[in-house]
Amino acid sequence: MIELHYWPTPNGHKVTMLLEELGAKYQIRPVDIAKGEQFKPEFLAIAPNNRMPAIVDNAPSEGGEPISLFESGAILLYLAEKHGRFVPEAVRARAEVLQWLFWQMGGLGPMAGQNHHFNRYAPEKLPYAIERYERETARLYGVLDKRLADRPFVAGGSYTIADMAIYPWIVPYEFQNMKLELFPNLGRWFEEVKARPATAAAYERGKAPGFQRPAEMTEEARQVLFGAGKKKE
Repeated sequence: MIELHYWPTPNGHKVTMLLEELGAKYQIRPVDIAKGEQFKPEFLAIAPNNRMPAIVDNAPSEGGEPISLFESGAILLYLAEKHGRFVPEAVRARAEVLQWLFWQMGGLGPMAGQNHHFNRYAPEKLPYAIERYERETARLYGVLDKRLADRPFVAGGSYTIADMAIYPWIVPYEFQNMKLELFPNLGRWFEEVKARPATAAAYERGKAPGFQRPAEMTEEARQVLFGAGKKKE
């Protein structure tokens, strides 16, 4: 049984997408990031960077004590390797998957995340920041669109953890002020991933009672999310 410490954010959805594809048994342990639950000692014991998701694998393939992991990319790779699915063994094919997984972790995720912040959550609108991150998000969309021009999935002909890592960061494209019609190859891929039963099941998990977000972010939640859990004096 996998314990998944989760909240329905793009990084959280990555892991549920893979677990649903694998048909793996898992139990969700909610981490309400707006209430600061990511700062609790029991969560920090498995995720010292105070970010979710994190997992505890109570049945590692080699046996022994449970294994805990944080960082969504590491979790995807660990689970894919454990089950022998969605990451190839062949050197070249594996390299294709890993480079696009790291592209998401180091590029698309951070840049789109800043786009979300300055467009939706920042207490004041800063045109320079908004323009900067919108332009960088558009550049990354363009990279992905070009990549998908001659292949069905990001790493080639097969659906992999690279696709699962990227998709949740494209889902909020409207919040990023992006238009998928400007990126037709990306749009085609997006609809294919969206149509997968495991994708739908993963996103349904995030709609369960207890995961609903308020329409307006409170100042207290803003301080928790963007002020390192402490209010400014």
